[in-house]
This record gives sequence, structure tokens and C-alpha cells, in this order.
Amino acid sequence: MTSPTPLPGANTTSLPVNTITPATRYRWVVCALLFAATTINYIDRQILSLVKPLLDQELHWNNEQFGMVNSAFQAAYACGLLFFGWFIDRMGTKIGYGVSIAFWSIAAMVHALVGSINGFMSARIFLGVSEAGNFPAAIKSVALWFPRKERAFATSLFNSGANVGAIFAPATVPFIAANWGWKAAFIIAGAAGFAWLIFWKLMYGAPETHGRVNATELTHILSDRDTGSGASVPWSSLLRYRQTWAIIVAKFLTDPVWWFFLIWLPDYFNKTQGLDIKKLGAPLVCIYAIVTVLSIGGGWLTHFLVQRGWSHNRTRKTCMFLFALCVLPILFVNGAGLWSAVVLIGIAGAAHQAWSANVFTTASDMFPKHAVASVIGLASMAGSVGGILFPIFSGRLLDRFTANGDVNTGYGILFGICAVAYLAAFGLSHLLAPRFEPIEKEGLHQLPGVT
Repeated sequence: MTSPTPLPGANTTSLPVNTITPATRYRWVVCALLFAATTINYIDRQILSLVKPLLDQELHWNNEQFGMVNSAFQAAYACGLLFFGWFIDRMGTKIGYGVSIAFWSIAAMVHALVGSINGFMSARIFLGVSEAGNFPAAIKSVALWFPRKERAFATSLFNSGANVGAIFAPATVPFIAANWGWKAAFIIAGAAGFAWLIFWKLMYGAPETHGRVNATELTHILSDRDTGSGASVPWSSLLRYRQTWAIIVAKFLTDPVWWFFLIWLPDYFNKTQGLDIKKLGAPLVCIYAIVTVLSIGGGWLTHFLVQRGWSHNRTRKTCMFLFALCVLPILFVNGAGLWSAVVLIGIAGAAHQAWSANVFTTASDMFPKHAVASVIGLASMAGSVGGILFPIFSGRLLDRFTANGDVNTGYGILFGICAVAYLAAFGLSHLLAPRFEPIEKEGLHQLPGVT
């Protein structure tokens, strides 16, 4: 067969024929595995709150004890982040992720074997430590399997598993618990983790040696891999800067609000709206569906304003203030009907997600690249500390008002604290960092490695 005659005037010097094999797209299969693991992770951590109405009858625990059990999970999760960061770097993502999900699946099943408050506290500590491996392993897997220009998109895809898990758990767990008992919910969740492990073992590996990755895709994956890193920055150095504290304060004051939603909303609807476990699913699914959809809109807004020519500082400040205002209406949750409360909480949850994304981004606005991860680590630890303290405080407050037969007032106070937390965080953050600009622009002493 002869080659077709080129058109008159055509450039025939750059017409390679069948010289490039189409790239495989196996990296997106890996992304799907990460998405599935993150979904399972968020389902597992919500089961206890969803079956609380049944456990209240068996354990006769008070709200403070329930809060302490959840605080134990938060503390263990924070410690687990430090361990798994080291373990995954040392053993690799395949082994590290596998160990993490194997242990958190066992931990989920262990919940079905305990029948005391101390037993549940131990099970939650076990779950918290082992679940901490999810995000370090997933983020490192993305770094290994995707070029830098695709990592933000791949990360957003697998991280959406958190929202899917937040929706899927209330859609399924109450039904399972109502029909087969609360223990079945933990056992099924653990079994799902072990099923994922089979796919992980069979399908994951290093891209350089993976049989389903051809040379063209591998070249694409390695096309802009980082060739080096900047000097490491000690935390003691970062803590000298007001900008670091601006991010720490923002996370410390607002992260507990998200955990308040995850931990206490099932109990709120049960105690104040009279919903039994069979009816809890619909309002919770709606809340997290609203969160998923509207939080995407928050990300679009920041992009839109930058495209319109706004500076990054003006965009961040404006959007963060707007998101803080969007949380305020939950002041009126207690006086609202069921579905009005669902809408108000859903909007507040979406505002939190958009706020949190902007808080993380301010770190990259102000600090050099090699210091960003350390700043986020400090801020995330501060958020975890808030997440440890607030459930205990919430439990004690609810016990006090429940004893007086006025649980509505207790929840009203807690929603009020959540409502103003973002404006307080915005104000303090603004005082500490009036402008979200690179620190060297303010004439500050430069961090190590800043040129």
C-alpha cells in the first residue's frame, strides 16, 4: 500500500506515521482505587454517630462520655498521621496503604465485639491510628502516578470520596442497623475494606514497572517529576511568623465545627426532631449532598474572581469573609423545621469546605513551596486539637441541659458557637496577616531557602 499523496503546499518534513503509541490511562485506575479507599474511610468513621440512638439504649452513656470516645479517635488520628507519614515513606505506598486499611478494617470489625464505653474508646483509638494512613498514602500515590500539572485534579477526584462517604454512610448504615443490628454495620464496613485490599494488591504497583503502563504514559507521568526540594524548615522557625499563626488560628477555631457536624448531627435530629434510626438517613444524605454541590461553587467563585482580574489577596479575603457569613444562619437552626434545618446546616457545611480550601491555599500564597507542607502540618495539628476538645465540651454542655429537660437549648448554644467561629477566625486571621502575600514582601527576615 502506498502512502497518500500530500496536498499541494503541505509540509512533508513533519509527518511521522505510527511513530507514537497512544498512551494508556492506567493512572486514572489508580485514582479510582484511592477514591474508593477514601470513601470507605469516611463511612467507617461515621458509623458510631449514626448508630448512637441504639447504643444509648444499651450503654446508657451520657453525652460527655460519647464526646470523650470521639475525642479519643481524634487524638489517635493526630498521632497516627505522624506515624504513617514516616512508615509510608520508609515502606512504600503499596505496603503502607495496605497496612493502614487492613488495620482500620480490623478496627471497624472490633467495634462489633465490644459492649462497654471503655471498649468503644479502645476501638476508636485503634480506628483513629489506622485510618490516619489514608491521606498520606493517597497523596504520595498521586505524586508517584501523576505529573504535577494533573495532581490537583487527581487529588480533588480521590478527595471527593470524603463527600461520597459522608452521603453513602447515612444512606445505608441506619437501614443496616435497623434491620440487622448495629454490629452488622461495623462488620460490613470492615469487609468492604478487605475487599478493597484484594484489588489494591492485584492492581497497584510502581508506574515504572507496572505491566499495564506503556512507555508513552510513563513518559507523561515522569514528564515534570520534581527533581529536588528546598531546604527543610523547622517548625520553631515557622512559629516566629504572624502568618503561620493566622493559619493555625483559622484551623483551630473552625475544624471542630466540621467534626461537630459529623459527630453530633445524628443525635441532634434524634433528640430535637424525634427521628429514630430508620428516619435519620434522608436528612443527613440531603445535608451532605448540599455540601458536595455548593462547595464546588465556592471553588468556582475564587477562580472566577481571579479571572476577572482580582488580586489573590482581595479574592481570598473577600471569599473567606463571604463563607464566614454563610455559616451565620445556623444560629436559627433550633427554631426551624426539619427541612429548613437541613438546608441551613447544608449551606454551613458547604461554606466550611470552601473556607477550609481557601485556608490551605493562603499557605501557598504567603510561604515558599518548601515550607508549605510544614505550615499545613502545624495548622492541621491545631485543627486536631480543636477537634479533640470540642466534643468533650459539647458532651458536658448537652448533659447539663438534658438534665434540665432542655436539650434544645444545649444544641442552640453549640450551633451558636459554630455560627460565630468563622467570623472570629476571620477577624483574628486578618489581624495576624492583613495581606496574604509572600512574606518577603513585608521585609520580614527570610525563611531558610527563600531567595
